[in-house]
Amino acid sequence: MTQREPNSDRPGAGGGDDLDAPGHGEEHVAVRPAQAGELPAIRRLIGLYPDELVQDELPRISSFFVAESNGSIIGCCALQVYSRRLAEVRSLAIHPDFRGKGLAAQLVDACRRRGIERRVRQLFAVTSEPGFFEGCGFTVHTGWKTAVFANLDPDA
Repeated sequence: MTQREPNSDRPGAGGGDDLDAPGHGEEHVAVRPAQAGELPAIRRLIGLYPDELVQDELPRISSFFVAESNGSIIGCCALQVYSRRLAEVRSLAIHPDFRGKGLAAQLVDACRRRGIERRVRQLFAVTSEPGFFEGCGFTVHTGWKTAVFANLDPDA
């Protein structure tokens, strides 16, 4: 599985059951844990960004938070816990019509709070937009630990 995150409120894609008309204006947006049955809407949201969010498998629905407006899912983000030591913030997507409103940061913060509740010691994110995550309290560590990658796709 490969994942690349677009920047803050460029993250990801579109919302609930009606991706073409999520609603606009000054609607109330709620960030909350995802519920059973919402994975198809999350998949559609992430699927709007095939070049930025390349994911073959998604975490379980219980790992996700969603941003909802007028009954449509307009953003999502997951916290995938690997151990008490380490968890990944991933699958961050925001509908294009809702970028620039701070929703991506709210979703990342929800993942951070869940990590604290579960007593995880470190969060990480694989991203092409480190500046966004630095704004959320993450630090790019050069020389401390290094992510290494092996390309297994002969066509890439």
